[in-house]
Amino acid sequence: MTSQLTAAAPAAPEAAGAPAGAAPSGLPSAPRGPSRLRALDGLRLLAALMVAGYHYGGRDGEIAAAWGSSPAHQFPTASGLFAYGCLGVQIFFVISGFVISLSGWAPPVAHRHPSSGRASPGLRHLRSFIASRISRLYPAYWVAVLLVTFVFALPWVAYKALPPGDVLTNLTMLQMPLGVHRVLGVCWTLWAEMRFYALFALCVVLPGATRTRVVLFCAGWTLAAALAQAAHQPFLDVVLMPEYAPFFIGGVGLYLLHRYGARDPIAWSIVLVSWLIGQHYAVAGLWHPASAGGFSYRSATGIIAVVTVGFALVAAVALGKLHWANWRWLTVAGALTYPFYLVHEHLGWVVVHALHVGAGLPSYATLLLTVAAMLALAWLLHRWVERPLAPVLKRAVAPRR
Repeated sequence: MTSQLTAAAPAAPEAAGAPAGAAPSGLPSAPRGPSRLRALDGLRLLAALMVAGYHYGGRDGEIAAAWGSSPAHQFPTASGLFAYGCLGVQIFFVISGFVISLSGWAPPVAHRHPSSGRASPGLRHLRSFIASRISRLYPAYWVAVLLVTFVFALPWVAYKALPPGDVLTNLTMLQMPLGVHRVLGVCWTLWAEMRFYALFALCVVLPGATRTRVVLFCAGWTLAAALAQAAHQPFLDVVLMPEYAPFFIGGVGLYLLHRYGARDPIAWSIVLVSWLIGQHYAVAGLWHPASAGGFSYRSATGIIAVVTVGFALVAAVALGKLHWANWRWLTVAGALTYPFYLVHEHLGWVVVHALHVGAGLPSYATLLLTVAAMLALAWLLHRWVERPLAPVLKRAVAPRR
């Protein structure tokens, strides 16, 4: 969910005289379509808006204090639909699998003699991959952490800021494994993303992406995640993420379809198995029996439907069915997605309270204005934080020679 999309260049040869990631006979060897998948940018923002709907109107907790009562009272009909918005995270993970596969596929590199003293192509590409991830994730994240901490420390804001030590630890983005309280509620998804990046970097980027290697990565991770689930070992759960792995792997399989075409049965198998396992974990984690005291009820059928639609939309992008959605404003939508995702929850509570309780605006007007305010703040973060700082940070991590 966090990458800029460009066309994937052919990968380095698997063997002398063999094309990069050589596809089975009859399959195309390179992706087709426009240089930027703007429809995927729009899908990313849609997933972020789903999550925002969940945070603003699909659950109880701190947001109830912001509204002055339960969101179920504010949105008697829509709150049940908003409750499914949490599945936007799973859609994000599918998109992330697709995008990281695209960006992690190295362009052809001329082979150099070991005595040249230069880093191997795999190490150079790994460094470039790490630099792109760090420069994309951290600038807006750092500012969002500090901004939320500052706002929550204001005397007229009802929410409590974390101690300085916890805030500083949050700047590393490693607060989850360290057991430190989170400044941003959504950062648990970033921790999942980082683990996916690490697995993909070590297993695919470092040795060099080829079709065979990526297929083996998907199959190996799927099996290892299932074994980790059966083993009940916390360390294996942390590394292999059984409940989230199917969505990342499904996105990788969809990228294989994008790169090699719809006649790739192995890629379809990866996607199908990932969808089957993914819907299982989504239902197991988000379904609960209907009860009078429950805030909302998500049916198993509804959860499966949302997961299916998410896979189907990314598949439509992968197979070129949404090339007609090539409007320039979708590029802006994609750029706003990440900073919006970072700031919308906690700062949204403050805006909701000010507009609804303070100014007395109706619920739906408050909801729309809060989303608009968070999108405007996201644009400021993109324009004045990400755009100037990301290139500097990228060059610092992987300077051009």
